[in-house]
Amino acid sequence: MPGLYYEEFAVGQRFVHEWTRTITEMDNVLFSTLTMNVQPLHIDRHFSAQTEFGQPLVNSLFTLGLVIGMSVNDTTFRTTVANLGMHDITFPAPVFAGDTLHVRTTVLSKRESRSRPQAGIVEFEHLGLNHRDEVVCRCQRAALMHKRPVQGGAA
Repeated sequence: MPGLYYEEFAVGQRFVHEWTRTITEMDNVLFSTLTMNVQPLHIDRHFSAQTEFGQPLVNSLFTLGLVIGMSVNDTTFRTTVANLGMHDITFPAPVFAGDTLHVRTTVLSKRESRSRPQAGIVEFEHLGLNHRDEVVCRCQRAALMHKRPVQGGAA
């Protein structure tokens, strides 16, 4: 399913995204090392076993990227100009290898762009939930969205 154009979004609109993803240990280690985050809490099983979590935590930036990525198909696929920002990002529960995430999105607001007449700004709230339905990530994201292309022309 392609993403939606600016006009197709409505404040309060909710999406329950079909995609799910089980996070692997390799996802966590690879993402952490690729981004040079050498925090042993993410990549050292022996170190992590001595913490209150008893195992490595999944890198929160991987979790955030996954949550937003899982929303793209239904919302912004091929219809976004750019992300404008993300704020109020929280991680209320830990994520571990073996957790399966799913995502829900709500449209919080929308407005016409003042500088780009062919675009508008849509603000989303993304919720990432684990297989126990616990919220593990919450994020508000503003996206500059294309308006629907004008069809045809003057006769």
